[in-house]
This record gives sequence, structure tokens and C-alpha cells, in this order.
Amino acid sequence: MIKNLFKNLFFITLGVIAAGFGLKGFLLPNGFIDGGVTGISLLVEALTDYPLSLLIVIINAPFIILGYFQLGKLFVIKSIVAIVGLAFALLVIDYPIITSDKLLIAVFGGFFLGSGIGLAIRGGGVLDGTEVLAIYLTKKTGFTIGDLILIFNIVIFAVAAYLLSIETAMYSILTYLTASKTVNLVVEGVEEYIGVTIISKHSEDIRIMIIEKMGKGVTIYNGKRGFGKRGENLNTTDVIYSVITRLEMSKLQNEIQKIDANAFIVMNKVMDLQGGHLPRNKYFRKNESII
Repeated sequence: MIKNLFKNLFFITLGVIAAGFGLKGFLLPNGFIDGGVTGISLLVEALTDYPLSLLIVIINAPFIILGYFQLGKLFVIKSIVAIVGLAFALLVIDYPIITSDKLLIAVFGGFFLGSGIGLAIRGGGVLDGTEVLAIYLTKKTGFTIGDLILIFNIVIFAVAAYLLSIETAMYSILTYLTASKTVNLVVEGVEEYIGVTIISKHSEDIRIMIIEKMGKGVTIYNGKRGFGKRGENLNTTDVIYSVITRLEMSKLQNEIQKIDANAFIVMNKVMDLQGGHLPRNKYFRKNESII
């Protein structure tokens, strides 16, 4: 328990430092914004005299309160620590201004900001409350979380284009895209996991190969082949399911090809994992993500 607490605090602290560097070292001095609550805070800061550190806390507050009912007390505590920590870092840390090149600002500002947001998520909290609102609204509407976040950000960048300039809005979109991809990389890890379903006449040989050569666990389902003429007795078959990394996908396909060139293989990206016989690298614990 104590070990996990310190680990989460470590991730949140790193996230605060990285996000602060992205904001003060790149975005703020050049008037660029990002998406979500951070983008709203940057937009308000650019148009008023209010300090960004105060705006980040105030604008995130309603989303964190909503998060209490959606994700629990522990999530709220960690998020408050992360958001207040970011506000404090922006207030007291004198980050150096790295460059005035607009393209570098957009790319690397988004990278450091996205790294900070991702590390905070790995620590069990958030630096941006937009995701919390999206989780709430997706239960009330037919939209996915991704759809809702996209809609929020379209509105933010449209307002930025009107109030600031179209060029600033375009660079800000690039910042957002970079940050978004970086968040995914930090939260999901370098190794992306793939669920593989295999249907073959040689299922037993494939099962043994996955266990012995790939070092992976498998689950066997009893199924019936659905391909045949009307009235034909459908043959029973074993359906194999396993989870591997994307980097191991090529090796698995080659090994299956050696056993059964006609094997039917379905691959799906795995969104969440917990338990089971699945080796993981030290940077990847997908089940610890809050969303």
C-alpha cells in the first residue's frame, strides 16, 4: 500500500514538472494553447490578466467534483494533488524558454505537456478534467469518450481562431495532436497489447506452440464451425484466445503459418488488462490507468 502510494506520488510529481515545462518553457511565452481544460485556461490567460496557475485550479474544480461521483474519493485526492502541484510549479519554478521557432514550440510543447498529463494518469489522477466530463456524458448520450473530447476541442480551437488568430489556432491543433499521442504512449506504454483469436484444425499444436515457444497463456473455447451447406452437420472446433504484444505479432503469425497456413486469425487491440499469465515490462501497467 505504502509502496503504491509513493509510486503514484512519484508519477504525479514527474507529471507536474513535465507539464509545467511544456507550458512555461514553450506554450505560454508564445501564446499557444492546448485542448481541454488546459487549453481553456491558456485561452483565458491570453485574453485576461489572470494568472494561469489560478485559472487551472478554478476551471478544473467543477470537473474534479464531478469525478468524485464518477471515479471515487481516491481519484479526487490524487487529482487535487496533481492540479494544485501544477499550479504551484507554474508559480514558483523558473522554467527556461527554449525556443521561438513556432513548429518546435507546437511539437515539443505538446510533447512535454502530454508527458505530464500521461504521467499524472499513471499516478491515478488527472491534470485536465475534460476526460472526467466526457466519461459522465458518454453515459448520458450515444457518443464515445473520444467523440466528446473531440467536440470540446473543436469548440476551443474555433474560439481560439476567432479571438487570437487562425495561425495560432492551427499551431495549437498541432500541439494538441502531439500531446494526445504522447499521453497514449505514456499511459499505454511502448508495448501495445493485442488479443488474438485463432481457429484452426490444428488447435492443439498451436496451443502448445503459444505456451512453449511464445511463453504466453491461452484460453480455449469450445465452438462450432459456421461455414457449410444448409443442413450439414457443423464440426466442433477449439477456439484459442491469447494476449501478446504487437512486437510479438509477426513471430506468432510465422509460427502459426508453419503449423496451419489456413488458420483463421482475428486480432484486436486490448484496451485494459488485469491478472492472468502476461509478462509486462516495468513501465507498463495498463490496469492502473484510471480510464
